[in-house]
Amino acid sequence: MTKVGPASVEFRNVSMRYGAVTAVDNVSFTIEAGKLVTLLGPSGCGKTTTLRMIAGLEIASEGQILIGGKDVTKLSAADRDVSMVFQSYALFPHMSVLENAAYGPTVKGLGKEEAARMALDKLALVGLKGFEKRYPSELSGGQQQRVAVARALVLEPQVLLFDEPLSNLDAKLRRRVREEIRELQQELNLTVAYVTHDQEEALAVSDRIIVMSNARIAQEGAPRDLYEQPANAFVADFIGDANLVDVTVRKVTEGQADVGIGSATISLPARGLQPGAARVAIRPEALLLGAAGQGGSLPGTIRKCAYLGNHLDIMVETEVGELFVVQYGARDMLEAGLPVAVSFAGSGVTLIPPA
Repeated sequence: MTKVGPASVEFRNVSMRYGAVTAVDNVSFTIEAGKLVTLLGPSGCGKTTTLRMIAGLEIASEGQILIGGKDVTKLSAADRDVSMVFQSYALFPHMSVLENAAYGPTVKGLGKEEAARMALDKLALVGLKGFEKRYPSELSGGQQQRVAVARALVLEPQVLLFDEPLSNLDAKLRRRVREEIRELQQELNLTVAYVTHDQEEALAVSDRIIVMSNARIAQEGAPRDLYEQPANAFVADFIGDANLVDVTVRKVTEGQADVGIGSATISLPARGLQPGAARVAIRPEALLLGAAGQGGSLPGTIRKCAYLGNHLDIMVETEVGELFVVQYGARDMLEAGLPVAVSFAGSGVTLIPPA
């Protein structure tokens, strides 16, 4: 078999309707060849339907889908050079690990020996050398996940798709397996579309993230851009924790805004906003607590303080509402009722349009 390189994926004004329900509404994006792009969003936002349209398991109602520049909009799943790793892994329980991994080439009509050779190659790649004769029931969740990845990789598809691949694993294993998927993707230069609702997972593995909300794209960009410059309250709140506070933009000079947050004033990039009502998204780690009475800060009172090992979670009551604060490093617990001054770090505070 000749190896075909990774391919780009392009959606042009794609919609998917089921009767009166629009699952994906006029969506356009590009996944560059050799990149891992995550479709991130809450349940029902359209991300899995989008993935299934790349796979050819759903045929778009409108628009065009291109893989490697070729229009595949109307092609069936079998006619696309794409493999999918399902949430449930979908392994055949009556087949050994080797037979599961060799399933694709066997169905394509390759000889048994060639199929086994290809399967052994990919099983070694995902760290399952020596597990060939075992059955899925004899494997841990993480090992089953790896068999599913090996099976998807065996035909060396142009595009590899992951649908919530880590949701059946416990937290520690999730971290390890997501690192393995990312390393494999980079080593083999794979084009990957990855669906998750877990924002930490998305931040950890992605070259780019497409955040979906109500069947549309809310924002797309590099993980850091989305975290540090969310386009709106939905993205700010969905990617990491954010305190969303109503504020007043007092004046804008050369792209910098003077922003009134209660009795405090800070200077922030205006991001195209004009004087008037706005909101800020404040990351919990961007709120700094000091002794009460400091000038230029927001007076507050400690409501709750919880010890979480490497950090404290603190709720502070202020004139702009209750604020969630995270303090990292070994700190003393703060007593409820203690008066404090709340100030703002140089980053982690972002202007967003009013609700």
